Amino acid sequence: MTPFSRLMAGMTEAGDALKVFVSDDWLQGRTTYGGLSAALCARAAEVAVPDLPPLRSAQFSFIGPASGWLEARPAVLRRGKSAVCVGVDLTSDGAVATRAVLTYGAARESRLSYQGKPFPRAADVDDSPDFFGGRQGPTFSQHFELRAAGGVLPMSGSSEPEYVIWVRHRDGAAGSGPVSLLALADAPPPTAMALLKEFGPISTMTWMVDFTPEAHRGVTGWTLLRMHAEDIGEGYSTQETAVWSGTGRLLALSRQTIALFV
Repeated sequence: MTPFSRLMAGMTEAGDALKVFVSDDWLQGRTTYGGLSAALCARAAEVAVPDLPPLRSAQFSFIGPASGWLEARPAVLRRGKSAVCVGVDLTSDGAVATRAVLTYGAARESRLSYQGKPFPRAADVDDSPDFFGGRQGPTFSQHFELRAAGGVLPMSGSSEPEYVIWVRHRDGAAGSGPVSLLALADAPPPTAMALLKEFGPISTMTWMVDFTPEAHRGVTGWTLLRMHAEDIGEGYSTQETAVWSGTGRLLALSRQTIALFV
């Protein structure tokens, strides 16, 4: 296994790109796990673009499969007084696998402050069983600990596509902040799988993630994910995920469009 921290540190310059080798233990089927692809894009921007302010929002389109040697090509799209937009193409065998647009913004003084999303009801970590119930999850999931804290489980035939899950990196050196959170936030399977009674192929098409100020304050350890599908039909699902610290602070909100081949 290649730890997350070693992958992030292993990016090397190759002309106008950054190269990294993704080992098979990070695969989901025949492609690199989407959360890792997103994290690699964000890490490449950090390495290539100096003095970036905090990452506020990220958008990813998962275009094609990625495995083995990957190249990331970051480019500054615009730099203003307080905001920077960076585009990143992650390529595999010369073809674009993931396209990212990352928006960074410096902190500003403001009279406005509001936190309106309530922390979900969830069992304590110690009272939460293994999310996969002892069954083998996707190959990449061995890099994470997942515990079911509420909601339902994948392939349970439920009519309520919602998970509440404690998640953390097994790699104690995975760090904190948006790059680490991107890998965590996509670790569970899509909630549409809760409606199934057996495995069926599913693939994320697009993913948008917004980060709160709390995401930049060194959060480590367990995070809590509340994930629910809002609409499923015609072979697609829309899903929202809220990511919380173990102390109940909102870290990120994300939306996904998922293709269902069932």
